[in-house]
Amino acid sequence: MTIPASPIAPADPSSLLRIAVMGAGAVGCYYGALLSRAGHPVTLIGREAHVAAVQQRGLRLQTAVLDVQVPMQASTEASAVQGANVVLFCVKSSDSEDAARQIRPLLAPGALVLTLQNGADNDERVRAVLDASTPVAAAVVYVATAMAGPGHVQHHGRGELVIAPSPRSEAVAAQFAAAGIPTQISDNVRGALWAKLVLNCAYNALSALAQQPYGPLVQVPGVTDVIADTVAECLAVAQADGVTIPGDIQAAVRGIAATMPGQYSSTAQDLARGKPSEIDHLNGYVVRRGAALGVPTPLNRALQVLVKLAEGRGGSGSAFGGG
Repeated sequence: MTIPASPIAPADPSSLLRIAVMGAGAVGCYYGALLSRAGHPVTLIGREAHVAAVQQRGLRLQTAVLDVQVPMQASTEASAVQGANVVLFCVKSSDSEDAARQIRPLLAPGALVLTLQNGADNDERVRAVLDASTPVAAAVVYVATAMAGPGHVQHHGRGELVIAPSPRSEAVAAQFAAAGIPTQISDNVRGALWAKLVLNCAYNALSALAQQPYGPLVQVPGVTDVIADTVAECLAVAQADGVTIPGDIQAAVRGIAATMPGQYSSTAQDLARGKPSEIDHLNGYVVRRGAALGVPTPLNRALQVLVKLAEGRGGSGSAFGGG
C-alpha cells in the first residue's frame, strides 16, 4: 500500500506523533524537519556541535524550493527518547547494537522504532537487543541529503520511504504522508532493503574512492562495467539467500546517476570527513552472505577492502551522528 505525500499541513492534534531522532545526521534531520513543520514534536539526538546549533537557531532545512529554519528540540543524550512514541533510528549501521542498548530502558511502552539505515539487517540486529514487546520496523530510505554544517541539512532529491508492516505502520505512514513524505508499506521489505543495498554496493565505494558524485563518476571509462559486475554478484547472493528483489533493479541502478548526478555517496561523505564508513555493512555484508552461501563475490570484497584502506585513522565519534 502506497500513501502519496500531501502538501505539508498541520497534523490533527489528536493524532500527533512524538518523535525522537536517534542519530541526527542528514537523513534523520531531513525527515525530522518535515515532521516538525507538520506540527509533530520532534527531538533530535546528535553530536554536541550540531545540537548546540539547533538549540540556538533551529535546524536549517534547505531544498530546491525552500530555505527555512525549523525550531525543534535537540539533545546529546540518549535519554531524550523518553516519551517518544516513534523513534527514527538513524545511527550508523556499525553503531546499531550500542545505540539500541542505550535506548532500551528508556523507551515508552509501545514506542515504534523505525530503522532508517543503510544495510539489510539493522532491524533484525536492533530487534535482538530491544525488549520483545518493542515493535521494530525496517524503513527503506530513498533520499539524497547532506549535512552542510552544524544545524544545516540540504536536500538534493527524492525522499520516499518503504516501511515494514507493524501494528502502527499504517497510522504512522498516514502522518508521514501528510507531512510531505511519500510512504509505502510493503510485505516484502526484505526485498526492498536488498534493492537499496544493491544500489549502495554499486555506487557507494566507487564514489568514495574517486571522491566524485554519481553523474561524473559513470562517465569514466570502465566504471559502468564495474558497477554491472558488482550488481551481478549482489543479485547472485540475494537469489541464493531466497530474497525476491522487487521492481527492475537494473533500471534503478542506471537511474541513480541520471536522477542524482550531483550526489556524493554517504561513504564518500564519510571519507571526506575522516570518519569510518559503513562499508562493512554494504559490500561487506554481501561478501559475508556470499561466503556463507557459497557464492563468490570478488568485486564486492575488493571494493570493501579498498574503502577500508582509504578510511585512514579517523575516529569513530559519537554513535548519535547518523548518516
